[in-house]
Amino acid sequence: MDTQDTSPLRHSHAEDALALLSGTALIALAVALFQHTELLSGGTAGAAFLLHYGLGWSFGPVFFILNLPFYALAWRRLDRAFLIKTMIAVALLSLLTELMPHLIVFEQVQPLYAALVGGVLLGVGFLILFRHRASLGGVGILAFWLQQTRGWRAGHVQMAVDGLILLAALATAPLVQVALSVAGALVLNLTLATNHRAGRYIAN
Repeated sequence: MDTQDTSPLRHSHAEDALALLSGTALIALAVALFQHTELLSGGTAGAAFLLHYGLGWSFGPVFFILNLPFYALAWRRLDRAFLIKTMIAVALLSLLTELMPHLIVFEQVQPLYAALVGGVLLGVGFLILFRHRASLGGVGILAFWLQQTRGWRAGHVQMAVDGLILLAALATAPLVQVALSVAGALVLNLTLATNHRAGRYIAN
């Protein structure tokens, strides 16, 4: 009889730390590509992009501050380890996006390339965070809370918020940039849908 233990393996603290750093580093590179071509993303990052483009505020600090109210909302609703790792990931991304101009400078990037490759980088970065029980907080926390308390489907809430961000973008950004931002979002979600499936990864 095969008595081999098939229970999920837990990540060590060192593995979690490396995952948070590598995941946010990939996402920070995607943010740099999007900033260079003035593209948008969804969720809290999308709101930070709007404020960055519209008012000239730095993306990193704005993204960090926008996430603060969601932590209070999540404190009693989410697993504490998940929330703490999410807070660390948000802080890391905020820091890395501020450091990126000192680490890499783009001379020329085609917007379509930025949208597609940026979408892949975002997707892979999110996958790393998800598989180590972390996220980038924000609207995702709100969507989860509304699903738990009001019965609203989290996916629908996320889509509604992303739609509002895109509508706001149409008021200030050229249509072509908004269309490319949508393309980037589609690549991001395709990357997640293809690789983030139950049963394909059992460590936690």
